[in-house]
Amino acid sequence: MNTILGLDIGTEFVKAVLARPNKGGDLEILGVGKARQQEGSMYAGAVADIEAVVATCEEALVKVEDEANERADLTVVGIAGELIKGNTSTVRYSRKDPNQPITEAEMSEIIKKVQAKSGEVAQKTMAVETGNKNVEVRLINSAIISLTIDGYKISNPIGFKGSDVMIQFYTAFAPMIHVAAIEKVCAELNLDLLTVAVEPFAVCRACLGDDLDSNFSGVVIDIGGGTTDIAVVDDGCVEGTKMFSIGGRNFTHQIAEALSVDFETAEKYKLNFDSGKLSDSRKAQIETALSRNLSVWLAGAEVALEEFNSLGELPRNVLLCGGGASLSLLQENLATSDWYTNLPFPRRPVIHLIDVAELPNLIMNKDFGLDHSFATALGLIRVGADTLAGAPEENKLKARLAKLLQN
Repeated sequence: MNTILGLDIGTEFVKAVLARPNKGGDLEILGVGKARQQEGSMYAGAVADIEAVVATCEEALVKVEDEANERADLTVVGIAGELIKGNTSTVRYSRKDPNQPITEAEMSEIIKKVQAKSGEVAQKTMAVETGNKNVEVRLINSAIISLTIDGYKISNPIGFKGSDVMIQFYTAFAPMIHVAAIEKVCAELNLDLLTVAVEPFAVCRACLGDDLDSNFSGVVIDIGGGTTDIAVVDDGCVEGTKMFSIGGRNFTHQIAEALSVDFETAEKYKLNFDSGKLSDSRKAQIETALSRNLSVWLAGAEVALEEFNSLGELPRNVLLCGGGASLSLLQENLATSDWYTNLPFPRRPVIHLIDVAELPNLIMNKDFGLDHSFATALGLIRVGADTLAGAPEENKLKARLAKLLQN
């Protein structure tokens, strides 16, 4: 089978994982690569310097291909940033002839109309935020969350009769300029780009694995160098994704400003915060600096989660990934502060890092040193496997309509 490269082009690092899907739905990990980005290569999760990003990606690719002793057949690249618009909308559709069974052609037409309508909303929103009324957008991901016919929840609508169809539909759009930059990077690297995927959506796919009937629920928070991406999964369905432009680099800049040191020194202080190598006085200074930024970050997370108002309750299970999630002070604040009290959590959320070893349907024949910061790259491979698989099980909605949902 084809090998798939998951390429996570982050603000701080490029992470690459090469895997081969097997017929059983597992992903066999073949190699891993990681390289640090140059300053100014990325801005708020988007490519800012194509030449510099290509050079860093090439460094990571050399590592992953040397370890795997294979090249990638296909590549899936992640996209993130505040201008990625991932939303869930509820659409009602009145059928002209309720006595006729619903066909795949009819469902395809419904999906196209929903995607087009969602695209118009995303374009208008981005036009306001960017000040450019001519901004172009592209559909990146889409998925059906739930579907009812005449008030009855249906797992597969094909063949059913009825007049009133209600669909909860997730769509994610990105500015064309961001997508074009990714396509250019892949072209420069001679990579065959299979698809571009919204990063928090990809992390959710890593958590769900190959189980189409998974009942996994959780809030996934991916804290990168330049952005924080949040996704909510309810009973195996991705309810939506939100992003805001605060990440690990913001914490580093806060330390640099508070201690009057350069960025590189501040980064070392941040990474050594829990190492025991810092004096008590220095650690106290860093904690004070970090606490200022943490309060802003927590407020951003709260605002993002407030937008999931279609859910009666938010899942208590909060999973952290990305390099910024390594900061113990952030984990502690999420676990012990009252940031969640204005949100519809049933009780205090349970906070923990994603354990890559516990992600479903992964085969690792050796220790690749993968940790929570590689969850996105692993999820991108899962998205690639979904795209290649098409519709493996004809009797299930998620699989049956997979091809209809591919852009």
